[in-house]
Amino acid sequence: MREQAIQMVKQPVSVNGVVRWRDVGLAEDAQRKPKERKMVVLRHEIGDVLRDVRQRQGRTLREVSHSARVSLGYLSEVERGQKEASSELLSSICSALEVPLSSMLREVSDRLAEAEGVSIPDTIPQEFSREFGEDLSDELNDDFRRGLAATNR
Repeated sequence: MREQAIQMVKQPVSVNGVVRWRDVGLAEDAQRKPKERKMVVLRHEIGDVLRDVRQRQGRTLREVSHSARVSLGYLSEVERGQKEASSELLSSICSALEVPLSSMLREVSDRLAEAEGVSIPDTIPQEFSREFGEDLSDELNDDFRRGLAATNR
């Protein structure tokens, strides 16, 4: 009896500019059944992104809540996806984290697209590609290679 090798399928995932490889299941499972979509809750994704940003900065809930002028308990609930934050509150939290609201929302959008299985290519505006030409392409390729090298360590 011949044993078959179990092969895991990995997919590159870019999180905040860092490319990581994530297991998406067994190769034979990918061929057998269509992928079932899970329901994505926007407040969970927003909370995850806010928590990730805060933790990367090495800041505590207390520090951010004080700067954002929001209670520590409420900020904690927003980060855990238990409360739906208003746009004003999100703006205040992003200001306290010194992150543009648009950047935070872009990260949320990327995560939602990934969860929904939607492929959104990152594009470079034409005026940049005309101005920087091949130099920009080489720089992006170098960044991508560095990201891959970091994930293989």
